[in-house]
Amino acid sequence: MHIGSVLLVIWLAIGGVAAGQRGDYSGPIGNCSRAGTIAVTILAGPLNYMGADPHVNCTTPQPSN
Repeated sequence: MHIGSVLLVIWLAIGGVAAGQRGDYSGPIGNCSRAGTIAVTILAGPLNYMGADPHVNCTTPQPSN
């Protein structure tokens, strides 16, 4: 395994832990904003512990009548 791959896995694991500590995994996901916030928190990785607080606000398109 290349060192870059190992660093990427560690980066994402730290982001996953940070999302868990913020309570992002509690309850159902339910909407686009919550799913986006979880994804961005994981991608931010260790930056979460340096002050990053990512939040995503989005809406999904509604079906036509």
